[in-house]
Amino acid sequence: VQLQASGGGLVQAGGSLRLSCAASGRTFASYGMGWFRQAPGKEREFVAAISWSGGTTYYANSVKGRFTISRDNAKNTVYLQMNSLEPEDTAVYYCAAPRSKMANTKAYEYDYWGQGTQVTVSS
Repeated sequence: VQLQASGGGLVQAGGSLRLSCAASGRTFASYGMGWFRQAPGKEREFVAAISWSGGTTYYANSVKGRFTISRDNAKNTVYLQMNSLEPEDTAVYYCAAPRSKMANTKAYEYDYWGQGTQVTVSS
């Protein structure tokens, strides 16, 4: 399974970005997907997850109400719409694919990881 994340960049606080993650190598629509992030000097943390159908989503408390995860199974792509960005959101964002259909929230439940895309929010 290959995951290619894109869409990161530099944005001012209060701005928006949309991350994309294109997947290949297995039946995309049969599996959940997730986004994680890692800030300098910190551990990787869960951001958002979505089930195979898109019917179930979970968010970290720190992004709830600001970020939205979605997927387009016809395009084998998962998205992370990030609004009202804060400097604390600065991190490398990784998309990941779990071994199940569910919206998993733990990193150990994910088998495949993309290369990461940098998001920098200036104050």
